[in-house]
Amino acid sequence: MSVLVIAILLAILAGVVFTLLGLISGSDETAILVPTTLIVVLLGAPPEAVFAFFMSAILAKHLTHAIPTALMGVPGDTLAAPMLEHANFMRRIGLPHIALRKMISGGIIGAFIALPVSLLFAMFLSQFGTFFQENAGIIFTGAAVLIGYFSKGRWVSILLILPLALVIQGLNLVSTSILGSSLSISFFLGIAIGPMLTDILIATSNSARPMIQRTKPNEYKLAPEQKSWSGYFPNPFKVLTKKQTAAVGGTSFLSSLTFALSPVGMTALMGEIVGSRVKGQYKKTTTSLSTMNGVTESTYVAETIIPLVAFGIPLSPVAIGPAQALFNAPPIFTADPVNNLHSMMDPIDFLIYGLIGLVIASVIAYPFSMNFARKATVFVLKRINQEAIIGMFIGIVCLLAFYEGGLVGIVVTFAMAMVGGMLNRFLGVGVGVQFMIFYGSAWIISTVLGL
Repeated sequence: MSVLVIAILLAILAGVVFTLLGLISGSDETAILVPTTLIVVLLGAPPEAVFAFFMSAILAKHLTHAIPTALMGVPGDTLAAPMLEHANFMRRIGLPHIALRKMISGGIIGAFIALPVSLLFAMFLSQFGTFFQENAGIIFTGAAVLIGYFSKGRWVSILLILPLALVIQGLNLVSTSILGSSLSISFFLGIAIGPMLTDILIATSNSARPMIQRTKPNEYKLAPEQKSWSGYFPNPFKVLTKKQTAAVGGTSFLSSLTFALSPVGMTALMGEIVGSRVKGQYKKTTTSLSTMNGVTESTYVAETIIPLVAFGIPLSPVAIGPAQALFNAPPIFTADPVNNLHSMMDPIDFLIYGLIGLVIASVIAYPFSMNFARKATVFVLKRINQEAIIGMFIGIVCLLAFYEGGLVGIVVTFAMAMVGGMLNRFLGVGVGVQFMIFYGSAWIISTVLGL
């Protein structure tokens, strides 16, 4: 079977799976994208097909995450959180379906702008790739300090860099002495599922359970569907006004040139900048929503492509989170030394297979979201158990950890998840900071402590 056929099949699979996962409110991008992408890599898929799979997954996920956000007032995932205020206004005036259409249309335009723009910028930055690869340790450490400073935890994130690096290297030393080789997949899987596992542990604790306990079920009121176009596939440029299309295009272009900033921060910032220039609450809200969802797509595409093409090491919040497996999935992909998509694909391959992923996700997720949003939401609310979905991903993580290191890999994964999740939940030490500490831990310990 040719690489092109495999890429198309995997992009279709990602489009279907992540279109459905996006309907489930609160699903974390890192916790679901890392293990699923890892499975595709470890099954031996060609690098081009892995990239098409990932591009399809992120577009499909971020199109349908608008459905619970707009219709129910519940964030579809982390990136949808900045849109809640505007989405709730549209729900209050009885127009959540309009908000949904604006968001999804902005998202699809933003993704297709980001791919060529970020690829061209990455090719420019690639002339500095050797420097970044040779100084990866100190760069990761500096990035941990920078990301930590701008995270919720701020100073505690910075203060805990050395202790957490010591914990990681200690676990690595123990596992290496048992297995004879170091672990990698188990560590970043642990970091990825940390917040999710922490909620599970809290639920099992008599003293901590009241923090997350609910006394009555949530109630949602869904507006009826109103179709204002003919055919199955609506035109996103007709859903948005000309000014809204221009706003989405401009902000998506600008955010495609960034790779070191938080996608959540960029989403909120661009939404506020555009909204402040629009008069009238309705126009301001719909323009902000279309712009913000466009930025969620453009930042994810750009923050995957730029470090992947230019450096080969994960130097963006998306690269060190959801796109982790594209950089480091031993023994197939490694970031140190660089032996991953960076060295296995040419820029033209990134363009071709990136387009394949985005086009297929658009064909699957966009018309589905526009035509069946309400029916799909009702089905998820009535039939899909969120705890079962979480359990499924915990099971996938266990499978991957066992593949790498047997029972030792599983223990290391859950030890890392327990430590990282608690730090994230109670002290605000973000997952991005933890990933950077993980990558820089060997350099930190050898330089600071001389070990």
